[in-house]
Amino acid sequence: MSKKSLIWLGIFIGSTAGAYAPALWGGSLLSGSSILFSTLGAFVGIWAGYRLGGDE
Repeated sequence: MSKKSLIWLGIFIGSTAGAYAPALWGGSLLSGSSILFSTLGAFVGIWAGYRLGGDE
Protein backbone atom coordinates (compact mmCIF):
# COMPACT_ATOMS: atom_id res chain seq x y z
CA MET A 1 0.00 0.00 0.00
CA SER A 2 1.28 3.47 -0.75
CA LYS A 3 2.07 6.00 1.95
CA LYS A 4 -0.74 8.23 0.70
CA SER A 5 -3.29 5.42 1.03
CA LEU A 6 -2.09 4.56 4.53
CA ILE A 7 -2.39 8.20 5.61
CA TRP A 8 -5.96 8.41 4.29
CA LEU A 9 -6.82 5.14 5.99
CA GLY A 10 -5.34 6.47 9.23
CA ILE A 11 -7.37 9.67 8.97
CA PHE A 12 -10.57 7.68 8.43
CA ILE A 13 -9.99 5.19 11.24
CA GLY A 14 -8.59 7.76 13.68
CA SER A 15 -11.32 10.32 13.20
CA THR A 16 -14.06 7.69 13.38
CA ALA A 17 -12.66 6.16 16.57
CA GLY A 18 -12.18 9.61 18.07
CA ALA A 19 -15.73 10.63 17.28
CA TYR A 20 -17.16 7.51 18.93
CA ALA A 21 -15.00 7.80 22.07
CA PRO A 22 -17.39 10.18 23.93
CA ALA A 23 -20.26 7.79 23.23
CA LEU A 24 -18.49 5.24 25.43
CA TRP A 25 -19.14 7.39 28.50
CA GLY A 26 -22.64 8.43 27.46
CA GLY A 27 -21.84 11.54 25.43
CA SER A 28 -23.35 12.59 22.15
CA LEU A 29 -21.80 12.01 18.75
CA LEU A 30 -22.47 15.68 17.97
CA SER A 31 -20.92 17.15 21.10
CA GLY A 32 -17.89 19.39 21.28
CA SER A 33 -15.82 16.63 22.82
CA SER A 34 -16.72 14.33 19.92
CA ILE A 35 -15.47 16.93 17.43
CA LEU A 36 -12.31 17.47 19.47
CA PHE A 37 -11.54 13.75 19.76
CA SER A 38 -12.30 13.28 16.07
CA THR A 39 -9.74 15.94 15.20
CA LEU A 40 -7.16 14.45 17.55
CA GLY A 41 -7.84 10.98 16.16
CA ALA A 42 -7.30 12.26 12.62
CA PHE A 43 -3.91 13.71 13.58
CA VAL A 44 -2.93 10.44 15.24
CA GLY A 45 -4.08 8.63 12.09
CA ILE A 46 -1.93 10.88 9.90
CA TRP A 47 1.07 10.20 12.10
CA ALA A 48 0.44 6.44 12.17
CA GLY A 49 -0.12 6.25 8.41
CA TYR A 50 3.06 8.17 7.76
CA ARG A 51 5.08 5.93 10.08
CA LEU A 52 3.60 2.73 8.64
CA GLY A 53 4.29 3.91 5.09
CA GLY A 54 8.03 3.71 5.64
CA ASP A 55 10.54 5.21 3.25
CA GLU A 56 9.40 5.20 -0.33
